[in-house]
Amino acid sequence: MRLLLVEDDVMVASGMKLGLGDAGYAVDWVGSGERAEQALEKDSFDLAIVDIGLPGMDGLELTRRLRSRGLSMPVLMLTARDALQDRVQGLDLGADDYMVKPFELPELLARLRALLRRSQAATTAVLGFGPLEMDTAQRRVTLSGQPMELGPREWSVLEYLLIQAPKPAAKD
Repeated sequence: MRLLLVEDDVMVASGMKLGLGDAGYAVDWVGSGERAEQALEKDSFDLAIVDIGLPGMDGLELTRRLRSRGLSMPVLMLTARDALQDRVQGLDLGADDYMVKPFELPELLARLRALLRRSQAATTAVLGFGPLEMDTAQRRVTLSGQPMELGPREWSVLEYLLIQAPKPAAKD
């Protein structure tokens, strides 16, 4: 799965990119709302993690613009703003979830999995191509009926390839 991380704090972004990469996600990082819009014009992403307090265009405006353009990918707001009004505004502008800093990586990963599951709910939980089947709900892969053991990165790559099949997948 390919994620867009929109975070202006270099230390936070590098730590998140490392943790998400270790969990098997491909992460593209940009430091502003304007750069996020540019990235979204040229590439597609499965989910965006957006900080609210960005220089220039803030994360709320970025999310509003994404939704007004018809982009339906899940958006997780990640911010230090924890007031009820901020959370409500973020969700009303189109965020799918809202998480307050500081946070723990296991909770972030669980929220990402939940958002990705929901975004793919319109499709079947079982992906397949030829003798290969991947049950995303049960996290099982079989080849000709025989179970396969995959690490997090292998799972992520195979899932991406099966979602794209039979079209060729971009190298990115």
